[in-house]
Amino acid sequence: MKTKVVLITGGSSGIGKAIGIHLKEKGYKVYGTTRNKRKYPAFSDFPLLEMDVRNVETIRSCIASLLALESRIDVLINNAGVGITGPMEETPHEEVLRAFATNFNGPLNVMNNVLPAMREQKEGLIINITSIAGYMGLPYRGIYSASKGALEIVTESYRMETKAFGIKLTTLAPGDFATNIASGRYHTPVHDDSPYKQAYKSTLESIDADVDSGGNPAEVGEKIAKIIETKNPKPHYRVGSFIQKFSLTLKGILPGRWFEKLLEGHSSH
Repeated sequence: MKTKVVLITGGSSGIGKAIGIHLKEKGYKVYGTTRNKRKYPAFSDFPLLEMDVRNVETIRSCIASLLALESRIDVLINNAGVGITGPMEETPHEEVLRAFATNFNGPLNVMNNVLPAMREQKEGLIINITSIAGYMGLPYRGIYSASKGALEIVTESYRMETKAFGIKLTTLAPGDFATNIASGRYHTPVHDDSPYKQAYKSTLESIDADVDSGGNPAEVGEKIAKIIETKNPKPHYRVGSFIQKFSLTLKGILPGRWFEKLLEGHSSH
């Protein structure tokens, strides 16, 4: 059987890199993308191609380069993403647009440029990396939640529209994993005169603690490998600690105000 070619956006660090290393060990032909290859001169885990998911020209050029090299793309993993925090009222609108450009518009443009090749192959798998945060409006993380939630929803639409061409789509929502996402996250400044100052500040402290004590990103790689090996993937998958995954079950069964109280309690400690 032919070795499957896998393309991972945002593959140079964090979860993307962990996925790539795991899949390479499993025998897949892995390519990752990064905005600037020069920043990773010593990177040797798998080949890196240049792509900025906010720039359609670089997406087209990257896909064309990979098709020239391998003549096919079997699996696309849309992993590139950015974090953003802040009170909804105080988050600068240009930062909202920037977050959506990477977390939502980016994956859409990558999918739209990979789909013609997959349609020609009469098969392909697209896995969109979302977030458990995408299932709920978290305080001071509303924009991040919204961008990931939007990606969950459009994946369902793509999935039904492309089924007839032999293409499968799914999402994988990770919880907190120990990665460098905190360093690249946009934080709305904590303003001294802000009515949200104390609550927002304690949420930021709690977010950093959660990331630092997060799980091993290799778990995400293992889950991805299982999804690739599944004949008919489900619409959505989750990976993370029991309590993170259980929070989604609670949202489905608890009255809305009770669940809201739980979230408020978690964000304020």
